[in-house]
Amino acid sequence: MSLVDFFKPIAAPIKREEEQERRFSDHFRLHTENNFPELEGVKIAIFGVHEHRRAGVEDAVSDTNPIRKQLYELHELDTNISLADLGNIEQGHTVEDTDAAVKMVCEELIKQNIIPVIIGGAQDITYANYAAYESLEQTINLVTIDARLDFGGDPSDFTSRNYLNKIVLHQPNYLFNYSNIGHQRYLVDKSLLDLMEKMYFDVYRLGEIAADIRNTEPLVRNADIVSFDISAIRFSEAPGSENAGPNGIYAEQACQIARYAGMSDKLTSFGLYEYRADLDQRGTTAHIIAQMIWCFIEGVTLRKGDYPIGSQEDYLKYIVNLSTEEHNLVFYKSPRSDRWWMDVPYPAGRKNKYERHHLVPCSYDEYQQATNDDMPDRWWRTYQKLT
Repeated sequence: MSLVDFFKPIAAPIKREEEQERRFSDHFRLHTENNFPELEGVKIAIFGVHEHRRAGVEDAVSDTNPIRKQLYELHELDTNISLADLGNIEQGHTVEDTDAAVKMVCEELIKQNIIPVIIGGAQDITYANYAAYESLEQTINLVTIDARLDFGGDPSDFTSRNYLNKIVLHQPNYLFNYSNIGHQRYLVDKSLLDLMEKMYFDVYRLGEIAADIRNTEPLVRNADIVSFDISAIRFSEAPGSENAGPNGIYAEQACQIARYAGMSDKLTSFGLYEYRADLDQRGTTAHIIAQMIWCFIEGVTLRKGDYPIGSQEDYLKYIVNLSTEEHNLVFYKSPRSDRWWMDVPYPAGRKNKYERHHLVPCSYDEYQQATNDDMPDRWWRTYQKLT
């Protein structure tokens, strides 16, 4: 399969002769006219997807060039890293054609150990990204950052507001866990929250994470895919999304979440969706997305080789006995990064299927909670799924 067949090239960034300092564009191999980048040694490949039809906006302006303009003018990273910009996937004859292109591109990049970063398009593109993992034959975790929960409605009616139906109902089912960060209660029907609880999925209100954005780090560290709906950022800071509202995540918090995602050794794809260039006042949203991509890539350069890449045998092990539970809780702390994990036991015979999920990222606060004879909710939800 030739990846070049899926993409429309971009215009090369123009660097003024008087500019002496290196720019972020210097890290990139670019797909320009008659020049598709060589992917040998590339760590991250970004590409745009110009598809908004499932968002109910036939005439949406699908243009990711404003994001690139802002991205390439940022200053270079402290560490050298090989990056590629593959260009844009234009909308196909049908939406399904676009899905197929995104799926095949993501699948090929992941097989080459290249992290795809998808920019633009409606958030239902997440399903195509998810479908790329089917050939890997392993269960995965998905984290979304969204003010709403995109479930519900008629499962046969596939839209950007209920695309998670398609993921959860997909057969074969290879979704182990789903988490959403930043939902706003008045935008979410209680029946959906009840459904999340019954399925042992994790949902965190905006207020829970806004008080301390560090609480999001274990969540994104557990993800294979992170899908970020830009409308989760408040309208005053990111107006370039049709569903942006007066409340939401701050821009600096969005950048921190992106950095956490990049630092995760487990994460293998990252998407930033619902950008609308025609709504973007003064290019503010494009600038924020560019900074989020920069922070994500910086995070990748800071990866420590922790679990699942590193061996837990090298970690510090802590055993906590709870007086009300039959299990001792086992925690691990990485000497490389000072990050924490909980070891959740699984039944005999399921080791191969769930090997990647029994060691669950957590915070030091959850370890302290256990030492105070209180079972962490995340441990219990994971245990229910494993059994």
